[in-house]
Amino acid sequence: MGILQGKRILVTGVLTDSSIGFAVAKVAQEQGASVVLTGFGRLSLVERIAKRLPEPPPVLELDVQDTGHLDSLADRVGEHLDGLDGIVHSIGFAPQSALGGNFLNTSWEDVATAVHISTYSFKSLAVACLPLMKEGGSIVGLDFDASRAWPVYDWMGVAKAGLESCARYLARDLGPQGIRVNLVAAGPLRTMAAKSIPGFAEFEESWPSRAPLGWDLADTTPTARACVALLSDWFPATTGEIVHVDGGVHAVGT
Repeated sequence: MGILQGKRILVTGVLTDSSIGFAVAKVAQEQGASVVLTGFGRLSLVERIAKRLPEPPPVLELDVQDTGHLDSLADRVGEHLDGLDGIVHSIGFAPQSALGGNFLNTSWEDVATAVHISTYSFKSLAVACLPLMKEGGSIVGLDFDASRAWPVYDWMGVAKAGLESCARYLARDLGPQGIRVNLVAAGPLRTMAAKSIPGFAEFEESWPSRAPLGWDLADTTPTARACVALLSDWFPATTGEIVHVDGGVHAVGT
């Protein structure tokens, strides 16, 4: 019996088997959950990746900027699951001009794209799935500590700060429905998204040596386990929280 035995979980943002979302789906299945995935863009790739999971799950297309996708999401998930106990928001994107040290020159259009996909979509996804969460549940988002200004992260850092605030407001408004909302702030990992950040090597070089527990940039399992723990019934009175899974870097001086 796993800690998600009988739970029904939607995991978004899977692209490759190095994605945090993929790792969450794998651990969730190992802990007894039934899983549905969403992907965007190269859906055939996500479908191939899904076959590497212990139980290949259904894969649905979800563009969080497409209101039609969001409006139909509950019905489409409902074709596979009779409800949801948990949602994992593993979605983030910023145009190249919004990253890599270009903070002062980024256009509003590109900033708006980053905030829409990386921040506002957390609320959009939650609202889209509410019809399936009539018995309460847990929503978990993926974060990167926004309490400081990081090198090269720029407007994505601003978007993550918005995500942290959004999570608190969602926790406030969804709590009466028995829905918990929390974030997991992971350290840098060599995902496809990370590789698209100009200057990501700066994190790779410094993070493992700064982390009191050490840090493996290729190991998504610790982050996935934290997400699964928050999806489970083992945190029944925790909401609006940010759980750091970063080897301890957030707690120590630079």
